[in-house]
Amino acid sequence: MSTNNAILKIGDWIKAQSRDGELIIGYVDSFDLLEGMTKVTVTTSDNQELVGKTIPIMNNKVKILPNSNVRNKEQILNLIDLALATGDEDWFLKLSSKLNAMRELVRSVK
Repeated sequence: MSTNNAILKIGDWIKAQSRDGELIIGYVDSFDLLEGMTKVTVTTSDNQELVGKTIPIMNNKVKILPNSNVRNKEQILNLIDLALATGDEDWFLKLSSKLNAMRELVRSVK
């Protein structure tokens, strides 16, 4: 699925506006190509009732979020909390591995 000069994939993080104009941040769950919709699992929204739900959003309202460059332990810990909250096991494992690598680096410097 192509949007904003990027190709969306299941699991990509996006931001969008709901049909009521509410900000939505979440990740792609699936696509409905016939309807021109992206189904998004909402992790953050102006409307707290949407958080945790999977909702359809028109493809032209979806914008892919850039990959974040994690720079410190606190950022990784926050992202681990988010991965746990969203049930994203693969992301959790990648973040945990990155955290462990940082810990090993600190130990090797001491």
